[in-house]
Amino acid sequence: MLQLKFRIFEWMKTFFVYISLLSVLFFFGCRKDVKPTVEGTTPYNYNYPEIFSNYLPPIDEPTDNQATKEGVELGRLLFFDTRLSGNNTQSCGSCHLPEFSFSDTAQYSIGIDGLVGNRNAMPIINLGWMEDGLFWDGRSTTAEEQAFEPVVNPIEMHETWPNAISKIKDDPIYVSKFEQVFGPNEIDSVMVAKAIAQFERSLISGNAPFDKFLLSNFATGSSGWSADKELLAYQGFSLFMDETKGDCFHCHGDAFNPLWTDNIYHNNGLDATFTDKGLGEVTGNPSDDGKFKTPTLRNLAFTAPYMHDGRFATLDQVIQHYSFGLQDSPTIDPLMKNVDQGGAQLNPTEMNAIKWFLLSLSDSSFVTNPEVQNPW
Repeated sequence: MLQLKFRIFEWMKTFFVYISLLSVLFFFGCRKDVKPTVEGTTPYNYNYPEIFSNYLPPIDEPTDNQATKEGVELGRLLFFDTRLSGNNTQSCGSCHLPEFSFSDTAQYSIGIDGLVGNRNAMPIINLGWMEDGLFWDGRSTTAEEQAFEPVVNPIEMHETWPNAISKIKDDPIYVSKFEQVFGPNEIDSVMVAKAIAQFERSLISGNAPFDKFLLSNFATGSSGWSADKELLAYQGFSLFMDETKGDCFHCHGDAFNPLWTDNIYHNNGLDATFTDKGLGEVTGNPSDDGKFKTPTLRNLAFTAPYMHDGRFATLDQVIQHYSFGLQDSPTIDPLMKNVDQGGAQLNPTEMNAIKWFLLSLSDSSFVTNPEVQNPW
């Protein structure tokens, strides 16, 4: 049976590689390369993992914010700079920490005034392919827009942009770097958001044990894990892809989608009634109530707690939810096929295998990469 599944998988892989190549060729045929806006800057070369190069097009940057090496570094400085907050104590990196794949270990991040929101901080990785809607509710459509909001949010960094810009201008190092990246223009909030967005798009993670295992056609020992863990991860992957068992791939993607998310909004059966409407709060459409963006499955070993409200502290609790804890509601996603019986009814062995597969998608080389750490 395992060999049959593998042969079917190989046929599917060949088919999707062909489709992916056609997509990439079409992308390059339509895309116009834009040189950096400021002479003397160095175009930034994204470090695409092999698995991404196989199945994803290059990041489609805005024509007015092409990444440069200098711009990414400026963005990194700003991302971790506490001067962007009202009392100079909090930065973007305070709630999106590199060692946790740019997420927060707290269920809800706490702002500078001690105020607490109602959402868990999403990990900021592989953002360049996810800009059809950012945040759990999709309220921002670009990395620039996403970077702009937390500074002025009263329950986050609670600063005004004029004050933040004034502090930036008082630093001669920043003045020099902004001129280098954006030219001899007056520093403003748009430039700050653009620089942070350049840094955020550079946060690419795709070198997990399962990536290595997949690229080797499941050769034993290729992942860096022991053979017994590789077998468990493969069994979990098979359950993940099985419509009669885990049936996870419709929302979270498959081996040909290295983002491991469909970038779509779903009501995944967390609640029968909603105190947080999610996408419905943004669109005003009751049919969107209780829908939240599907998060990536990458780096789950580092990004607990889970779900939009951080209600699950462990992966075991997440898997238990999909096995036995689904709640019906008017907007429940049709993909939650087993809601009437509470979930997929996975047994302990199956749940353990899926857990090991999910853990195999975690890229430790990313969270320890010195190029993404706090430079201050």
